[in-house]
Amino acid sequence: MARTSTNLVNKAFNLFRIQKLINQVVPEHKSFMNPFITIAREPGSGGAPIAKSVAEKLGFELVDKQILEAIAKSIQKRTAIVKEIDEKSRNSIEDIIHSVLNLEYVDDSKYIAELGRVVASYASKGNVVILGRGSHLLTPMAKGLHVSITAPKHVRIRRAMEHEGFDLQKAREVIDRVEESRNQFIKQYFTSDAKRRNVYDLTINTSFFSVLEARDIIIEAFKQKFSK
Repeated sequence: MARTSTNLVNKAFNLFRIQKLINQVVPEHKSFMNPFITIAREPGSGGAPIAKSVAEKLGFELVDKQILEAIAKSIQKRTAIVKEIDEKSRNSIEDIIHSVLNLEYVDDSKYIAELGRVVASYASKGNVVILGRGSHLLTPMAKGLHVSITAPKHVRIRRAMEHEGFDLQKAREVIDRVEESRNQFIKQYFTSDAKRRNVYDLTINTSFFSVLEARDIIIEAFKQKFSK
């Protein structure tokens, strides 16, 4: 019981600390000049190609790998180092150990603060599609269209087999690992409930929608939200 209580207190404190860091780097609402789109996605749901298609159709910039590159440049680390911790949860013990053993390691508070700054910087310019990394929670609800791309697990596993050439066991392992990693990342740094749905304007189940169909739904929703 004592250990459970301690874990809950540590988690609450960590979330408060991270939110305080984020609030320091995210600009005020008035700084967001043009609307933007954020796209969260489950692995194998088709979120990445949908985001790319939306950006191309609207003539927006797709923001994905640029986030890692900008963080790496700001903290003067190699992009490969930042990629290793991208969208992954950690604990304070891991941070202490790795910071001692690995001079290139980036502690979580520094990474999250830079992530918030970079995402907010892109979003404040507008006319961008930001993929993942908690961007829907790092940016104002009223200033962008926040989309979640999902699909049943068996559909996502089948797609991993078809598009990546995995066998059934490998596909399951990859989908489970990536999904758990992303969910824990969101849960640790942004909200206690990584499955909250009221943080999105639109959720699309891609079981029966192609990339282009999902793209058109998102664009129509974007136009409806910001035509007023």
